[in-house]
Parts: sequence; structure tokens; C-alpha cells
Amino acid sequence: MPFSSYKLEACRVPPQASFLANSLYSLLSLIFLSSCELAYPHLAMEVGSGSGDKAGFFTRGRWWLALPEKFRANMVDMARKIKKLGQDDPRRVIHSLKVGLALTLVSIFYYYQPLYSSFGVTAMWAIMTVVVVFEFSVGATLGKGLNRGMATLLAGGLGVGAHYLANLSGHIGEPILLGFFVFLQATISTFLRFFPKIKSRYDYGMLIFILTFSLISVSGYRNDEIFELAHKRLSTISIGGSLCVIISTVVCPVWAGEDLHNLIALNIEKLGDFLEDVQKLAKKDLVMNTSKEQEGEECEDDNGFLEGYKSVLNSKNNEESLANFAAWEPGHGRFPFRHPWKLYLKVGIMARECAYRIESLNACLNADIQAPSEFGSIIQEACTNMSIESGKALKELALAIKIMVQPSSADSHIENAKSSAKKLKSLLKSGIWEDVDLLKVIPGVTVASILIDVVTCTEKIAESIHELASKAQFKSAEPPLSPEKLHSGQMQCAKSSQILKCPHVVINVSESTPPSPPSESSSAPKASMQRMEV
Repeated sequence: MPFSSYKLEACRVPPQASFLANSLYSLLSLIFLSSCELAYPHLAMEVGSGSGDKAGFFTRGRWWLALPEKFRANMVDMARKIKKLGQDDPRRVIHSLKVGLALTLVSIFYYYQPLYSSFGVTAMWAIMTVVVVFEFSVGATLGKGLNRGMATLLAGGLGVGAHYLANLSGHIGEPILLGFFVFLQATISTFLRFFPKIKSRYDYGMLIFILTFSLISVSGYRNDEIFELAHKRLSTISIGGSLCVIISTVVCPVWAGEDLHNLIALNIEKLGDFLEDVQKLAKKDLVMNTSKEQEGEECEDDNGFLEGYKSVLNSKNNEESLANFAAWEPGHGRFPFRHPWKLYLKVGIMARECAYRIESLNACLNADIQAPSEFGSIIQEACTNMSIESGKALKELALAIKIMVQPSSADSHIENAKSSAKKLKSLLKSGIWEDVDLLKVIPGVTVASILIDVVTCTEKIAESIHELASKAQFKSAEPPLSPEKLHSGQMQCAKSSQILKCPHVVINVSESTPPSPPSESSSAPKASMQRMEV
């Protein structure tokens, strides 16, 4: 080889080294330019005014210098979010620890040699079962575990049967029959998943059924030990699912039924809080006359109320999921096994209907159009009473759900709201429309109409809660003392105390029987005389 060729080979640089050298050169150049920008800011301004590309070098250099500070700020922000997430619901932290505990225990099948020799590589199915089955609540974990176990058992049996039937057809017909069986079960199972009831409760089981049947029937074509394969898969899945259910039930359990119970009560309480705040009706002078200064003070807490009823509007999916999970749970605490969870969904539907009315009411109150003060003063009392009484009734109903008692205390508030609604209807039907511009009173009439609908929705909510209380056998609440009875009781106590302050008096009562005259018969009744000594 000539000398020039050796020289060229010696001068060649590997492409990796060239890339690293160029990257290092670019980094050093950026650091140098950024330091120059910090030392001579006027130079950076001149360069930036002269050439945009050169100014970009200085900007990128500053970004490299600010990278550690941005990384630190992002880490602090992430730590703050993690802390808030744990403080909002500490059960999330406990759930994470339970999942870690379950995975650690099920990993013994791989670490412990006797167990590994019994199950072998199929022990990995137990670990996979823990990962996919363990959920936040007991009901969700139990539902997934039962779906996975029953689907594996059924699909394993059908897969073994399909393999046996296909094996009878000979070496040529076996793959054809196996393919037909896989196609048939996958088609039927996938179509059944479109049914709403199956989709809501057994969708995961249908997926596992398709997977297990296909796995066992297809793998059995190349593996003669199909019974052992089905047995090991069923055993490991049962072990993993049982471990998940035991840990979820024993270690700090989270019950979906209790969460649903509290969620329904909280949603109704939010609606009651919104309606009971009578100042809400005074915002746009539709019902009550308020000054602009008062309006500014009263609108400070509007966002909280808005978020309250908006969360009720968006709670449908959460309620349905909790009701589905609660149906899998065993009896616990105040809730027996066959607790009427579906009635909670009915109450939730009625609460959302009321929340939609409240949303319309809030939109009317936030409108820029104002009603005349004369018309507002006419309907002021009726609208205020409807709002306050409906809010009190909803809060009483929410309290009855929380403590699981008969909601009898809310009936009086509902009757008061209905009487105010009747009064308002009679006012609107009377001759108050004379000398009134109809276009100007439309906002006030709209608010009054929506409040009448709110009273109707409140009555429907009360009826659904009464049905729930009767089916769930809520305790009967002690009837509260009315003010008249309480006042009469106080008067009786006062009278009794006055009597006790009187002078002490002793009364002795003795009986004496005078001697009867000899002419009277002995069988005649004897008269008795009483003598009192004071």
C-alpha cells in the first residue's frame, strides 16, 4: 500500500467521535456566548439589532444556564402536587402500599424454589393477575377477580373440549376445526360485549374468556400437555386474584358502596347550600333590591357555589361506576349484602335534574338584563321563601341519607315551598300586568318559573329518598318537639317549681266507724266518716 494511503487512513476520524466533538464545540460556544451576554449586555443588544441569528445564540446560551433552576422549580412543583394528592385522599397512599405488598407476596412463587418447581414459568400469571386485578375499592377488585377467575375456568374447559373434538378429526382436520372454534367464540363473545348490562359488569370477563380460549385451544395444537397448561393457568390466576381480594378486604378496605352513599348525600347538600343562600337571588335585582356595593361583596363566593352544582352535573359516570362496584361487595358496616344500590342512582338522576334547573337559574341571575324594582318587590317574598325552604329541605334530605334515618323532617319545608309556589302562581295570574312593560319583566318571570320547577324537583328528590329509606330500612327519626309543645312544657315546669316553693302541708286522713244503733240490722252498710287534720 502506498504511503499516501496510510496517511489517509491515519487521518480518518470515526463518525461517533466527530459527532461528540461537534457537540462539545457547540456547547462550549453557547456557554461562552452566554457569559459574554451577561458581561456585556450592550454588546448583546447591538448584535441582536444587527442579526437575529446571532441574538439567538445568546438566547440559547441563557436557556442552558437557566436549565438547572427550571429543573429545580419543576421538581418542587411536582413534590407540591404529590403532597396535595395525598392530602386530598390519604387512601390513595394506602392503596399504593397495598399493591406493593400484594406484588411482593406473589413474587414468592418465583423466589421460593419449591413453589417455582410446582408452577414453573406459569407463576408469572399470578403476578400479572395482581397487576390487572387490584383496584382502588373492594368491589372493583372483587368484580375483576371473579370475572377473571370465572372466565378462565369456563374458557379453559371449553378450550380443552374444543381441542379434544378437533383431535378426533385427524391431523388434517384438526387445525381447520380449531380455527373455526376460535372464530366462532371470538365472534359471539365480541358481539355480546355490546349489550349494556354485559358491558357494565362483565366486559373484563368477556375479554379474558376470548384470550384464554384462544390461548389454550391454539397452543394445544403444538403442546400435548394441554390439561396441565389449563390447570396451571387457572391455579395461578386463582391464587393471584384471591390474594388481591384478601389484602383489599382486610388491610384498610375502601368500600365503593360507602363512597356512593356519601357522594349522593354530598351532592344533595351542595344543591341545598346553593338554594339556601338567599343572597344569591339578590345578585341582579331580579327578586330583591340590593345596592351595587352589596352586589360586589355578595359575588365573591360565587365560584364555590358554581363548582358545587357543576360537580353534581358531572357525577353521572362516577355514580354508575360506584354502583356497579358496590353490587359486588359483601355486607359491611351499615350496608347489608342486598342493599338497594340502584335506588341511589335514581336519587342521583333527580339531583342532576335539580342541578340543571339551578344552572338555568344561575344563568338568569348573571344576565345583564334587570327587572323593574316594582315587579321585583311583588314576587320577592314568594321567591325568597321558595329558595330558602327548598334549600333547607335538600339539606335535611342529605342529612337523613348520611345518618340513614327516615327523612320526615324535610316534609314541612317542602310544604312551605309548595305553598309559596302556589302563592306566586296566584300573583302571576292576578292583574299585576297592568301598566307593566312585559319585555322588562321577562327576567323576573323566568326566575320565578325556574324556582317553581326547583320546588317540583325537590319534591321528586324527597319521594325517591323516601323510597330508598323504606327499601334500605332506615331508622325512624324521633319526631322533634314543636315550638308550641316546647313552650307548654316549659310552662308546666314553671308551675311545678312554683308549687314546690309553697309552705309544707301535712294532711292526715283517718276513718272512724260510729256505733250502730241496736235497731239497725247488722247487714246494713256501715257509714264511714273521714276526718282531716291539717
